[in-house]
Amino acid sequence: MAAAAGQLRVDTEPQGRWLNPLRYHLTLHYLGNHAVLAPELIALAGAAGDAVHTAPFDLVLNRAGSFRNRDIPWWLGCEEVPAGLRDLWNSIAESFKAAGSHALDRSRLAPHVTILRDARKPLPSTPIAPIVWPVAEFVLIDSLLGAESTYTVLRRWTLGSSAQ
Repeated sequence: MAAAAGQLRVDTEPQGRWLNPLRYHLTLHYLGNHAVLAPELIALAGAAGDAVHTAPFDLVLNRAGSFRNRDIPWWLGCEEVPAGLRDLWNSIAESFKAAGSHALDRSRLAPHVTILRDARKPLPSTPIAPIVWPVAEFVLIDSLLGAESTYTVLRRWTLGSSAQ
């Protein structure tokens, strides 16, 4: 992913804030902006993760592009959403729904890894050399965003097995 981002940087010379590759991630479901993640929401997310019965799968990132919101983030994404990712996304959402929670926005699955923020211009959909990302786990993360952003892993699940 870092090599693909680096090639885009060379090819397009955009302006903006490049993300550190150690911070690359794909958000499955956003639980909202909270000063402190409520214990009830953590418990609900934990139960949703425990209910997942999805096998490991490969995610092939083969496109780069951008969203047209205020900070014009550039991303790496996929032309085709693999069934395993769709199953994982749906399974988590269904668990929240079964618990009576409407904490998740299920409007659309748009898998992407943000690589640049505050770009000066949008990036049209651009093919990249395929990057095969073996997905064998997923995590619940508490993000504290800012100048010194931190990610804290609260729970971790291995696909095809139980929580760790």
